[in-house]
Amino acid sequence: MIDLHCHILPGVDDGAQDLSESLEMAKKAVEQGIHTIVATPHHLNNQYENPKQAILTGVEALNLALQQEKIDLKILAGQETRIHGEMAEAYEAGDILAVNGTQYVLVEFSSSHVPRYTEKLFYEMQLKGLVPVIVHPERNQQIIEQPDLLYQFVKKGALSQVTAASVCGDFGKKIKSFTLQLIEANLTHFIASDAHNTGNRTFKMREAFDVIQAKYGNEMVYLFQENAALVVEGSHVYKEVPERVRKKKKIFGIF
Repeated sequence: MIDLHCHILPGVDDGAQDLSESLEMAKKAVEQGIHTIVATPHHLNNQYENPKQAILTGVEALNLALQQEKIDLKILAGQETRIHGEMAEAYEAGDILAVNGTQYVLVEFSSSHVPRYTEKLFYEMQLKGLVPVIVHPERNQQIIEQPDLLYQFVKKGALSQVTAASVCGDFGKKIKSFTLQLIEANLTHFIASDAHNTGNRTFKMREAFDVIQAKYGNEMVYLFQENAALVVEGSHVYKEVPERVRKKKKIFGIF
């Protein structure tokens, strides 16, 4: 199993605070059946700056530590970049790090809104050969209220990644329900952990795939796991035709 979104690099953001915590996260990942993790430190989210070269250096050091500890896990380099209007230019300047040096770039919105310039930015990124991957859209309040925003982005070439813990209900019933709606409408393409630690923000990948298998069958599990492998190779991912999220009808004012 490949985890495309994880805060396992030590001491760079609100994920692992030191190397010992990174190693504990690595052991937990292996227990989950994960063999490859894309380390995705926060970048430009008002708190943290983790430019490309610093991440590459950190990934190299962590892989060395894992080898020394005989933990069978491989770390690849990535970055979770908060959306800003100059992302395309920042990529060309060498500041933005795509997943494992491919064309796939993880893009984070704030938890509350989607900038008006998003569609234009995604168009500019795609003109440069990049594929924007919207991370955890199921936890963005504006997308929850206006899911057609995500539909339009996906329809025009963007991808999205939901969080394993959202599938499991760890962020509440409302977010779990919305996450499953996104899966059913072909509006998300990857499941990743977004793990920050081994406690309240751990991997939950195996549990999420158990939920998906029970609800949608093995084919959906395979699609998500294969897509993660295709991303780190820089290959084209599987995409079904996106559909609009159907809002549940109210009966006597109650959902």
